[in-house]
Amino acid sequence: MAVAPKAKPGFSFLLHKPSSFFAAFPARNNSSPLRASPPAAGEAEAASSRILKMYTAKKKIHKDKDVEPTEFEETVAQALFDLENTNQELKSDLKDLFINSAVQMDISGSRKAVVIFVPYRLRKAFRKIHLRLVRELEKKFSGKDVVLIATRRILRPPKRGSAVQRPRSRTLTAVHDAMLEDVVYPAEIVGKRIRYRLDGSKIIKIFLDPKERNNTEYKLETLGGVYRKLTGKDVVFDYPITEA
Repeated sequence: MAVAPKAKPGFSFLLHKPSSFFAAFPARNNSSPLRASPPAAGEAEAASSRILKMYTAKKKIHKDKDVEPTEFEETVAQALFDLENTNQELKSDLKDLFINSAVQMDISGSRKAVVIFVPYRLRKAFRKIHLRLVRELEKKFSGKDVVLIATRRILRPPKRGSAVQRPRSRTLTAVHDAMLEDVVYPAEIVGKRIRYRLDGSKIIKIFLDPKERNNTEYKLETLGGVYRKLTGKDVVFDYPITEA
């Protein structure tokens, strides 16, 4: 009579109780976190759309020293790119234009401003389409006032005895005055008055040409707040009283 081989003691548990052994290890399924699932079609499409927007936005913004634009700057640049490709009135004018930077400012109360800095050499080209461009951008940034300012650089006074002369247009006063003209454009400054307070501080009252009242009056508070944040100077705007 053949005798069955005797199982070794160390393997008796595996031979006689396989179900209890494997029960301690739950079966892996497709939903297990250990297995990476492929991205959904919607996620892949959204990622592709973001990459495309980043590429198109960079065409409309050039920053110094190849600094990467912020998320808000990319949003503004993308708005310009969209206008160039969808707005027939601005298409040809925006083709060769781009910006340097953009920032969002919180003004007193609930008012917000989108301040866009454009290259100094392109300021005249931007002024040609200023009204139309600002109107379209304010539609895209609903509830926010848009202000365009040329990028200018202030130079320090030359050292005593230096033969190098500083251009007057690069002085602090000249740059601040030019910035004020950009802030109120398309209105022109027709008068200026400085009032000194008892504590020694001063407030500048700017009189604007009433011809552009319809295009500037609704955001005078914003313009004053933007100029104050950029220069630290208090200004108020008004229109000269004309006799009937």
